[in-house]
Amino acid sequence: MLLVVTGPLFPAPKLPVPSAEFKLSITRALADQLAEKLRALTPAPLTADLLDAVEQRTGVYELYLRGRRIYVGKARKDLRQRLGNHLRKLSGRTNLSLDDISFICLYVDEDLDAAAPETLLIKKYRNEGGSPWNTNGFGNKDPGRNRDDSLVKAKHFDALYPIDLDREVDGVSPGVQTVRHLLTSVKAKLPYNLRFETKEKIKSELQGTEIDVPSISLTTREIVRRAVDVLPEGWQATALPGYVILYNEDRMYASAHAVWHKQNGKVYEIAGEGRLDLTGEVEQDADESE
Repeated sequence: MLLVVTGPLFPAPKLPVPSAEFKLSITRALADQLAEKLRALTPAPLTADLLDAVEQRTGVYELYLRGRRIYVGKARKDLRQRLGNHLRKLSGRTNLSLDDISFICLYVDEDLDAAAPETLLIKKYRNEGGSPWNTNGFGNKDPGRNRDDSLVKAKHFDALYPIDLDREVDGVSPGVQTVRHLLTSVKAKLPYNLRFETKEKIKSELQGTEIDVPSISLTTREIVRRAVDVLPEGWQATALPGYVILYNEDRMYASAHAVWHKQNGKVYEIAGEGRLDLTGEVEQDADESE
């Protein structure tokens, strides 16, 4: 019998392994610690009284709708102011009650921009129900004149919770004043945006036309109608899902909820189409945290 040996009779000794791979996830550890601290807090109603107790410090916060986390944000300067801005914005929406909104917050004195704690928390919560308002345009600013014609996405915050035109505007000064003065004053008081003509030749009509504001509470709908009534024919106000515009134009916007224009000396309010874009995801602006 022939025995064929193809290898060494004795195996070579194993060499020591002096190295290994180690990955330290500092960001995951930070997210876990933040989430743990936040879980220990009890959500409180988003009210002016309770916000007065929030310190004017940097930090992160979460908003809840009927007990479900819906938004994670940060404040680079002032948590109280940031949450107050949300309270103001939410107060001017339909399909939404402030009684259903609550919040928690955590003071973070480290460099928020470097740590991006709200981004870490958003990623961590993806498998825990997420935070849907972080991706539906809740924090977006005025998209600008060029976007007025765009259809609003069906999942957008403005489509789900359109502006409340019948909410009374507090603190409007009564008496005779220019339309421009009235609109500027109302713009500062509304919980949503009011944008109006800025072109000098046309804007002069806003500055040169006077309006007598009564000493009674007025809604946005009533103020807009009165402004269109005193302006020359050709001016039009339009209520889009998230804001109101007033321009010298004759134009129908696909997403409009209501339009006001004057014809033969009479103001007409016309219901808009209110069309929505049923395709695609909501475009999210850059973070607007303070």
